[in-house]
Amino acid sequence: MTTQISPTLDELRSGPPTLSVEQAGRYLGVSRAYAYSMAREGRLPVIELGTRRVRVPTAALLKMLGDRD
Repeated sequence: MTTQISPTLDELRSGPPTLSVEQAGRYLGVSRAYAYSMAREGRLPVIELGTRRVRVPTAALLKMLGDRD
């Protein structure tokens, strides 16, 4: 059994301006598949870069998580 370490909001605030859908899913505590499902359904804000690449804006993810800073 492996231990998963959850990233913190401080790490998110000091990180890059966008994240992969998989990284965003880790912050939300959901699986990779569910994070992609959320993105397809419009429940996870994404920026489409071409036809196959999508990124999640860090600011939008912080807002979803209720960050007040």
